[in-house]
Amino acid sequence: MPADAADPYPAPDIDDVDLVGVLRALADPARLSIVRVLADGEPHSKGYDVWGLGIQKSTLSHHFKTLREAGLTRTIVSGRTHAIQLRRAELDERFPGLIEALLTD
Repeated sequence: MPADAADPYPAPDIDDVDLVGVLRALADPARLSIVRVLADGEPHSKGYDVWGLGIQKSTLSHHFKTLREAGLTRTIVSGRTHAIQLRRAELDERFPGLIEALLTD
């Protein structure tokens, strides 16, 4: 589905997501930790206090933006509440086995 021009948090169409960009986004340990939490495919609050990464709120926001722009996540807005969700089904179809590989220590 193409991103709506009015969407304040646009994510690229999954067909435009490339593996190099995904891996570049995942190269940061904080972003990899975020994706591992999101791997259940459910929306998670973007609230600063729930991630436990020990980084500043602005840095966490930067990581969320980087993941979204790389095509890994979508931001769900409901009123004043923001949640982040891994595009799990789309990513599994486009890059089979990638998310499972990220979950392996």
